[in-house]
Amino acid sequence: MHISIVMPVLNEAQSIAATVEALPRSQPHELVIVDGGSSDRTVEICKQLGATVLVGSRGRARQMNLGARRAGGDVLLFLHADTRLPDSAYDDIREALKDPQCVGGHFDVQLDGAHWMLGMIGTMISLRSRLSRVATGDQAIFVRREIFAEIGGYPDIPLMEDVAFSRALKRKGGVACLRSYVTTSARRWERDGIWRTIVKMWALKSLYLAGISPLRLKRYYGDTR
Repeated sequence: MHISIVMPVLNEAQSIAATVEALPRSQPHELVIVDGGSSDRTVEICKQLGATVLVGSRGRARQMNLGARRAGGDVLLFLHADTRLPDSAYDDIREALKDPQCVGGHFDVQLDGAHWMLGMIGTMISLRSRLSRVATGDQAIFVRREIFAEIGGYPDIPLMEDVAFSRALKRKGGVACLRSYVTTSARRWERDGIWRTIVKMWALKSLYLAGISPLRLKRYYGDTR
C-alpha cells in the first residue's frame, strides 16, 4: 500500500525542516509539498530536503487538492506543516485499511505546549472526533484515493474545509479513529490565549454548521505562521 503525504505550506521556513525530518522513513511512500506563495525560504528548504514541491494558488483546500492530483499513492495522508506523525503512522494506516469497509480516518491529537490545559484540550478534541467521526486537519486525515476522487476532494472554501471533507467522508463508509497520536503545534493557543481560542473555535464551528459562509468566517480566524 503506497501512502502519499500531501502537505500544504505557507511561510513555514522556521519549522518545515523539523517537520519533514521527523517523518517516519519508509519506502515507497512519498511526500508532496504544495506551497501557496511563500515569501520566505520555504520552497528552497523543501527542495533541499528532497521533497516533491509544487507551487499553487493560496488556500489550504486548493493546495491539498493540487497535491492529491500529483501524488501517486493508493492512500492520501494530509498533514499540516506544524504536525508530526507518530513512528507507527504507516503501519497504523495500513492496519485500519485492511477493513474493506473503511474508507479513511484520522489520528488522535496532542498539543506540544507546556500549559496543563493543552493536554486536556487534545483529549477532548480526540474524544469529540471519535464520537462524531469528524476530524480537523490537525489530526492528519487519510483517505483511499478512489474515495477522495468520488467525494471530489476538499471543497474550495477558505475555512472548515477539513470539517466539510470529514462529513462527506463518513457518508462513504467506515472512518477509523486511530489511537496513536499526532503532535501538533500549540502556537495559535499560546498566541491568542487558551480560553479565547476555545471560544473562538467553538463559535466558528457552530456558525459554520448553522450555515454561515466560510468566506465570512475566515475574517475572524486569521493565520498563525
